[in-house]
Amino acid sequence: MSQSFVFPGISQRIVETPRLRTGVLERVGDDPETSAERTVVLVHGNVSSALFWQQLMLELPRELRVIAVDLRGFGASESKPVDATRGVRDFSDDLAAVLEALGIGTAHLVGWSMGGGVVMQYALDHPVLSLTLQAPVSPYGFGGTRRDGSRLTDDDAGCGGGGANPDFVQRLRDGDTSADGQTSPRSVLRTGYVAPGYAGEHEDAWVASMLTTSTEPGNYPGDAAASANWPGFAAGAVGVLNTMAPRYFDVSGIVDLAEKPPVLWIHGDADAIVSDASFFDLNHLGALGVIPGWPGSEAAPAQPMVSQTRDVLEAYRAAGGDVTEVELAGVGHSPHLERPAEFRAALLERIGFTG
Repeated sequence: MSQSFVFPGISQRIVETPRLRTGVLERVGDDPETSAERTVVLVHGNVSSALFWQQLMLELPRELRVIAVDLRGFGASESKPVDATRGVRDFSDDLAAVLEALGIGTAHLVGWSMGGGVVMQYALDHPVLSLTLQAPVSPYGFGGTRRDGSRLTDDDAGCGGGGANPDFVQRLRDGDTSADGQTSPRSVLRTGYVAPGYAGEHEDAWVASMLTTSTEPGNYPGDAAASANWPGFAAGAVGVLNTMAPRYFDVSGIVDLAEKPPVLWIHGDADAIVSDASFFDLNHLGALGVIPGWPGSEAAPAQPMVSQTRDVLEAYRAAGGDVTEVELAGVGHSPHLERPAEFRAALLERIGFTG
């Protein structure tokens, strides 16, 4: 499916590594001998693939080398099970393996949503030249934490694989390209990935990208465990959503890096997914009455995701790091699609590209 949605000027290939057969998109004509200072690596988020980066890849200056990598279980990459007890390290280790295979020792990394967590984890383990975090998952994971990152329950109730809508998962499995119902991938794209009113000419490609998501065991969404805490389930140990459960995922340690890469944090103020009032956070949905039995704001407050990111990046700056924040008014979860020119300008400034 993915090959038919590869744009002219972009090539797709499989890179073999000891860990994984990995799908990679490259821009036709880019020089593989380009210096690290002019190499940009793009990492997508959850329920998507490298296909989402193609417009940006084509519009960046030709002096750069630009590649986009499919995470395991997405796009053209192999769908090996994800060990969530390692947080997102399976993903970041896969990324390290493919960059090594491509001869890329270091580069400028761009991560979107869950991919923002992946590149932060990568930076904890490997040198990078800069980090661009687009609408990134909180440094403390997705769901189940207070502003300081402390966990609400010992089992991360309401987090992980059990929180996925089963009808959405089934529609992914069925390859549903319709806009029928709120849980079709196309409807989720329109209501979650972008702000209301956005209309792009490549929507079919973005839906195709979402539909590359593997729903095989150990991939999306992951397993769940029973919980005595509301809403009755807790994070499991395998699969994509469990990688971001707070007992497994915490990249706030970037504050303590001895060598701190400069950071661009770019996000929209109309983001429905990563927000201080996320419509994908079960505690917030409980407060709204969408999920019954919510035990109240003391026991189950919504996760202040954006505030957590801001706190960690302010601490990063206070510890000597260089941080630029760009907040875009009226933009949802996908600034690179919704405001491409502004996204490009901010990225090029961050990586120090002057032509």
